[in-house]
Amino acid sequence: MDFNLNEDQRNIREAVLKICSQFGDDYWLERDADGEFPVEFYKTMTDAGWLGIAMPESVGGAGLGITEAAIMMQAVSESGGGMTASSAIHGPIFGLEPVVLFGTEEQQQRMIPPVLSGKEKMCFAVTEPNTGLDTTSLKTRAEKVDGGYRVNGEKIWITNAHVADKMLIIARTTALEDVKKKTEGLSLFYTTLDRAHIEHQLIPKMGRHAVGSNMLFITDLFIPEEDRIGEEGQGFKILLNGLNPERVMLGAEAVGLGRIAIQRAARYARERIVFGRPIGQNQGIQHPLAKAWMQVEAANLMVLKAAQLFDAGAECGVEANSAKYLAAEAGFEACQTAVMSMGGMGYAKEYHVERYLREVLVPRIAPVSPHQIMNFIAERVLELPKSY
Repeated sequence: MDFNLNEDQRNIREAVLKICSQFGDDYWLERDADGEFPVEFYKTMTDAGWLGIAMPESVGGAGLGITEAAIMMQAVSESGGGMTASSAIHGPIFGLEPVVLFGTEEQQQRMIPPVLSGKEKMCFAVTEPNTGLDTTSLKTRAEKVDGGYRVNGEKIWITNAHVADKMLIIARTTALEDVKKKTEGLSLFYTTLDRAHIEHQLIPKMGRHAVGSNMLFITDLFIPEEDRIGEEGQGFKILLNGLNPERVMLGAEAVGLGRIAIQRAARYARERIVFGRPIGQNQGIQHPLAKAWMQVEAANLMVLKAAQLFDAGAECGVEANSAKYLAAEAGFEACQTAVMSMGGMGYAKEYHVERYLREVLVPRIAPVSPHQIMNFIAERVLELPKSY
């Protein structure tokens, strides 16, 4: 049992931190203020080949695992870019996993390399306004027509849809009332985000301003047959293969954000002199930061365990959900503690921790709520009756 990163993993972390050091606090403060997508950062990471870290070498990726991807995304967040930096690039890291696992050779070669090279951007279109986490009840319909499908419906909270060229979208190909199980009759597609038939509307929000969240209105969108991933009606099962890596990624990013928040607060506490002594000498400052550090590092162990289980092909739903929950809660506590430790300066934008606090709410809320994770653990681990 080894809890240490191996040499290759340490090299990944150091290399990513070095690249991210090109984008300092001022850059992310500007992106938070102007809400512009971090194009320079995205291009730098793409040109260096990091978007393909967990993709097969056959499609231009590095052929590494979700463990290495989590280490990378943690470093991106920890560099100070937080959820803005990590959310700008983490879609391709896990979002194309269904294409790798269920796509044909032709689909893999056609769909994946343009994303890894930066020629195309992609988004993940699942959530809908009236269904939320109840994915099996989604309303978007894909009607079979000659040569493909005609799609109509709405999606919400779709990250980067306003800058995306392609989207991974799930829709009903068989009406809910015509299937035996709610999980049946859903199909998954990777297709062009055709703006002649898709209207996007940015959602004004609390934080992570430079990575837009969108409402999508889809009207008579034609999706060719060759853009369907896997069998018709099996989209929900296929989609599940991308959910555990997503939870691991969000957990890793929350750990990174918690780490940088604690580092910033501890540095401030060493330098800030009040009543003739650094405030960090006071246990009222020391203890909350020490507690936050321990919680973040403990959560990180669960993130790594979930990632390693996934890479080994083992069942990891419990661990992936636990990792996301623990890391998000620990990251939130760390960011809140950082703000409180710095007092009024913690509330000032120039010290950045207020941005971290706003951004850490993303992994706490999405892609699944902490309450649903607790439901999942209660049912799957504790064998308690389903509560919803």
